[in-house]
Amino acid sequence: MNFVDQVRIYAKAGDGGNGMVSFHREKYVPKGGPDGGDGGRGGNVVAVADSHLNTLLHFRYKRHYIAGNGAPGGTNRRSGRKGKDVILRVPPGTVIFDDATGKVLAELTKPGERVVIFQGGQGGRGNAAFATPTNRTPRTAEKGMPGQQGWLMLELKLLADVGLVGFPNAGKSTLISTISAAKPKIADYPFTTLVPVLGMVRLDDERSFVVADIPGIIEGASKGKGLGTDFLRHIERTQVLVFLLDPHELPPIRAYAILEQELYQHNPALARKRRIICISKADTLTPEERSQYEELTFPGFGKPLLISSVSGENIGVLCSMMWSALEDSRKENYAGDTSTVSPATPMLTGQ
Repeated sequence: MNFVDQVRIYAKAGDGGNGMVSFHREKYVPKGGPDGGDGGRGGNVVAVADSHLNTLLHFRYKRHYIAGNGAPGGTNRRSGRKGKDVILRVPPGTVIFDDATGKVLAELTKPGERVVIFQGGQGGRGNAAFATPTNRTPRTAEKGMPGQQGWLMLELKLLADVGLVGFPNAGKSTLISTISAAKPKIADYPFTTLVPVLGMVRLDDERSFVVADIPGIIEGASKGKGLGTDFLRHIERTQVLVFLLDPHELPPIRAYAILEQELYQHNPALARKRRIICISKADTLTPEERSQYEELTFPGFGKPLLISSVSGENIGVLCSMMWSALEDSRKENYAGDTSTVSPATPMLTGQ
């Protein structure tokens, strides 16, 4: 299935129905008076978070969404029917922007959450509403108000607890397929993962969390190189970042510095997220290389964890570290205090 995480659509709420001009006519009832009813309210544009969706792909095939108009008022003071709402079903994690101003109109994170994006127009009053002691036969009624409308930008940010960050071919896909039931495409060439992949990690019956394999980041991604910033937004919602560094591509310190710089340039708030630094493909290291990497120290984060998805080395340890970091992050968020999290300072890529 194709993965779409950003779409532009047009939506319009319904117009209010017109009020009615009518006079009561009934045999043996002289001077029945005005009885025109009010018009119905226009339908709203409503966004609903649907847990069965994980992409915005369905919006690619239909771009215009128009709610029903309110019905006009009737005789005998009958009000017109309300217009039918139009429902925008989106995956949890969707942010809806006003395309013209960039203003955030809604952010739906929980399944079942509903938000009215555009209000339907108010129905016009019928002539019965204008009757007064000095004007007993009003012949005027209001027109319904137009509904709100505009172009919307829908942006999906995946809801994952832990995000895997690394260069293409660093072993992220192999790791997520090892620790979860996710089956991403795996090959020995860059950019085999072209869309984010989610996997559920279950430590036991009571402990589980969601891991996201973010497509490979390269130097300059925050400026549009490689896959650019298309998927960097998905890292924003994670609580813990796991850096996978391939020791055969770049020196780990330099690789980490480049990745940290790209994340920081995309969104400085990412510097406050908890992180775990791993050197992948440990099964391919010589004893000398292993000794060298075990002595590495990353400023502010200590020594890296050597892992191998092929041999299983330290995979259980990594999962336990993910859970501990996630628990700490949740406690801080619950307390509303992030002061204990030291912001990561971007390292110079020349290190």
